[in-house]
Amino acid sequence: MNDITAESRTDWTAVGEAQLADAVALRRAIHADPEIGLQCPRTTDKIKAALAGLPLEIRDSTSTTGFVAILRGGRDNGRTVLLRGDHDALPMQEETGLPFASTVPGAMHACGHDLHTAMLVGAARALCARAADLPGTIVFMFQPGEEGYHGARFMIEDGLLADPKPEAAFALHISPNMRSGVFVSRAGALLASTDAINITVRGAGAHAAMPQDGIDPIPVACEIVTALSTFVARQIAVTDPAVLSITKITAGSAYNIVPDEVQMIGTLRTLSNATRTKAKAGLQRIVEHVAAAHNCVGELRIDEGYPVTQNDPRAVAMIRDIAVRLGGDGSYVTMPAPMMGGEDFSYVLRDIPGAMAFVGVAPEGTDPNTNPPLHNTKMTIDERVMAKGVAMHCALAEAFLNDGLGD
Repeated sequence: MNDITAESRTDWTAVGEAQLADAVALRRAIHADPEIGLQCPRTTDKIKAALAGLPLEIRDSTSTTGFVAILRGGRDNGRTVLLRGDHDALPMQEETGLPFASTVPGAMHACGHDLHTAMLVGAARALCARAADLPGTIVFMFQPGEEGYHGARFMIEDGLLADPKPEAAFALHISPNMRSGVFVSRAGALLASTDAINITVRGAGAHAAMPQDGIDPIPVACEIVTALSTFVARQIAVTDPAVLSITKITAGSAYNIVPDEVQMIGTLRTLSNATRTKAKAGLQRIVEHVAAAHNCVGELRIDEGYPVTQNDPRAVAMIRDIAVRLGGDGSYVTMPAPMMGGEDFSYVLRDIPGAMAFVGVAPEGTDPNTNPPLHNTKMTIDERVMAKGVAMHCALAEAFLNDGLGD
């Protein structure tokens, strides 16, 4: 990178603070009215209302209620950068007691997507105010369906990132278990792939007092679980790991009936395509052969989830340098190892170099290590951090449009 620390650049810290009140208001409005999945029309309406009157070209997704808003700068040097914010909620009953808590039964913004969107709207407003000075194009991606619905992939398939195609992409994700205001990321794998495992073991039902008259699939299913654990522990390298968790086992109807079949579900997480491929092949082999050894039939279906979230080292370096410029030493921390959670921003990063970073939002006076985490019904955040999120988005756009990612 050439000059991303130049003091002559815009004071984005002050800009972020100026956007804070409006960002908080939008965040609270979205938080109180959460929507789940790919269709979030009320949330989309709130976002578009907040962007009304700005010099943005809106392009709607045809398969979701998401959209992109394109800002063309006054000076065109041919560069285009993407900034993304997701805005769907989770199927959870909120228990925070906040005055703006969810009014929708069974739905809650427990992953911070309300913040992600409000920060991106704040950045869009701030950057639009300086459009004449921007040397390129910014694509603001407002995306539903991150929580397992592949929203980013659908928007890409809709062609929304094709013209103009961004040359770099950035996203922020909040964390209540990180110190307030600190940015955290790493080069390479940041988050894991997320495949869903579905296993069926078929035997033959019988009276439980005479199991020899049937083929009991329950002990066979238990043996498969044990074999899968052994496979991961002994055949997957710890330096390129996999996590396999069987999370639900369903079988039977009464205490005196041997069931015909057992259903199991779980998740497979990996940090590379090589381990992902090896693990899938191992799962198939174990399920089929262990079942066959007991005269049962074992069937495996893998529902492919998100790819590995891979950060470009140049983009991470840009985030690091900007975080220090905005907040001083200690404002950036390198994540020592990837997390095994997943993110559908991985679809964007699969096609476009860029990076995702976490930003800490631990409420004042709390211990980040013991705060209710993401996807918890009691999760709360420090809203003041949204000013830093707005500033980071703006500074990243400015830095890339001026300098690119560098070498």
